[in-house]
Amino acid sequence: MRIINLSETNSVLNQYILEIRDVQIQQDRLRFRRNIERIGEIMAYEISKSFQYTTKEVQTPLGIAPVSVPANQLVISTILRAGVPFHQGFLSYFDYAENAFVSAYRKYKDTLKFDIHIEYIASPRIDDKTLIITDPMLATGSSMELTYQAMLTKGHPAEIHVASVIASRQAVDYIASKFPEDKTTIWCAAIDPEIDSHSYIVPGLGDAGDLAYGEKE
Repeated sequence: MRIINLSETNSVLNQYILEIRDVQIQQDRLRFRRNIERIGEIMAYEISKSFQYTTKEVQTPLGIAPVSVPANQLVISTILRAGVPFHQGFLSYFDYAENAFVSAYRKYKDTLKFDIHIEYIASPRIDDKTLIITDPMLATGSSMELTYQAMLTKGHPAEIHVASVIASRQAVDYIASKFPEDKTTIWCAAIDPEIDSHSYIVPGLGDAGDLAYGEKE
């Protein structure tokens, strides 16, 4: 299984990571959502390098040009609600992709303990396709695992890309132990060292859903 931390390579991506973490800049919801979207665009570009390609010929005003284009059948699956701008970043680059949406949320037993519940899934068949599961924040990895299990009710993909903006080391290790090793690549814009007692990533950035769309009750 490949685990790729894009922040280990210097690029403009790091500027967007800085801005979504910054306690002042992140208060601008429009900018926060756009930065999450930008990170999705950059990650989509990086993931596209791993695809299979086929050569097509295109007619130009002056002749015929051969062009290598992706041959993968893509399904982009997103965990609501924080995942929406991240998903849009991928869809801006993979505009031909099919789409899936999963509702997963924390149901608290008390202030510290919670279960993950899946309430809703809308997805095409994923048999033999390239499945990209996006979630901006991977704290424990439990939501991602349950989302993957829900997606398997729609078939079995040829390969899986797990995409996250910020993940904890614990979540990355957990996903690596739960997903098929020979089919899965984990992509992160940044990997943080730990989670706190409330299962929030440290240093992280806070609640991505609240920062993108406002606080929930």
